[in-house]
Amino acid sequence: MGTTARDFFTAQEQQEIKEAIMSAELDTSGEIRVHIENRCSDDVLDRAAFVFKQLGMNKTQLRNGVLIYLAVKNRRFAIIGDKGIHAVVPDNFWDDIKAKMMDHFREDRFTEGLIQAIASSGIHLKKHFPRSKNDINELQDDVSFGKD
Repeated sequence: MGTTARDFFTAQEQQEIKEAIMSAELDTSGEIRVHIENRCSDDVLDRAAFVFKQLGMNKTQLRNGVLIYLAVKNRRFAIIGDKGIHAVVPDNFWDDIKAKMMDHFREDRFTEGLIQAIASSGIHLKKHFPRSKNDINELQDDVSFGKD
């Protein structure tokens, strides 16, 4: 693990995360992104919501984007979804996914934690937002990074 957000994950690990996103999105019209920054000095949910909008995730057709946000230096993370998701899921929708991520993160298995969260998000999104025949990938699948 590197010392900055950009090199925290190896190129191979970044590719594995991207492939997990692509796989999760095969069965859903939902859009999943992973964003990594060095630090989060604000409330982590507020910061994730800011990044969500900054990445244009609030502009998907069905408002069904999911952001997994990770600040690597102070080990803070959040998973948030757009209003289309919140309109159809219970309040504690993300709790199980976050708990499993935390289990992985405690053991410094960040790639595995992200991949599991991505896969679980895709399964849940499929229930409420199945992929349509004319579905297009509205958001990039690559990991995005904040300023170093």
